[in-house]
Amino acid sequence: MRIDWAVPIKVDDGLVLRADVYRPDADGKYPVILSYGPYSKSLAFQDGYPSAWQRMVAEHPDVAYGSTNKYQNWEVVDPEKWVPDGYVCVRVDSRGAGRSPGFLDPFSPRETKDFYQCIEWAGVQPWSNGKVGLNGVSYYGTNQWHVATLQPPHLAAMCVWEGSADWYRDMTHHGGIVNTFFANWYDMQVKTVQYGLGERGPRSRATGALVCGDETLSEPELAKNRCDFGGNILAHPLDDAYHRARSPVWEKVTVPFLSAANWGGQGLHPRGNFEGYVRAASKQKWLEAHGGSHWAPFYTDYGVKLQERFFDYFLKGERNGWDQQPRVMLQVRLPGEKCV
Repeated sequence: MRIDWAVPIKVDDGLVLRADVYRPDADGKYPVILSYGPYSKSLAFQDGYPSAWQRMVAEHPDVAYGSTNKYQNWEVVDPEKWVPDGYVCVRVDSRGAGRSPGFLDPFSPRETKDFYQCIEWAGVQPWSNGKVGLNGVSYYGTNQWHVATLQPPHLAAMCVWEGSADWYRDMTHHGGIVNTFFANWYDMQVKTVQYGLGERGPRSRATGALVCGDETLSEPELAKNRCDFGGNILAHPLDDAYHRARSPVWEKVTVPFLSAANWGGQGLHPRGNFEGYVRAASKQKWLEAHGGSHWAPFYTDYGVKLQERFFDYFLKGERNGWDQQPRVMLQVRLPGEKCV
């Protein structure tokens, strides 16, 4: 495959985001699988989350089979398994994260606006067939609900794999009780790949480039370039405009989608997957619920085949029977650790 590293995407306020583009060798126009988020497109899964990677490949050897795993990345597709099947994979570092400069403010309306513009950028590139699909786990699923509310013209389908939706009820306050997870998450998974860490940050095992940009900022400069995420949540104990600006408007979510929930993630994601399926205005929507760890099923042969069948139908126009797929697919756990 061809790889274009750190491709510039200029958004409406003049900021330049950076994306890696993986595409087939042969010239042509292909459907696009795009992800936009803060975990760094350049940080290898094996380096950023080594224990999760080791456990996943030990329990699910099919994940590593058939790929060099050189381009594996946390919670997004492996291009070595998608590009040979006729897809372009685009990974965008969100504003203020990885190699994209700017003010770091996760799940903000500004991020959603950037996401919209990245979709529209991908839809008109010479290698694109004009149909953009969104795919990814957790953060890369949650922000799909948000951007779908804006109805990007080139957005043709999306797979929300374990993605919350309602910022107040699913994410920051459970039953009105503040969820303290996000302050820790911000410190451990986002600030560690903030743009401007430069030489103090990791390097890409694929290119050797600095994961967090070539600019090395001081700690005070880094702090100035990011929001007080945990503090902002504590400052909004009720479901106010802050939360509604970070939640989908269900009647505006009309794109075809596959909502994939995990029974094991009750504290965070499944409510969004179920509510999205029930409440979104989309006429073509499917719900799947599986078990296992938060990340592994997405990468397994089961997960990839399910995702590709869905996208083949909506992005390639293949008559593969997806339209006859049951609208609800639930894995049921039985005694003796059996699932059906």
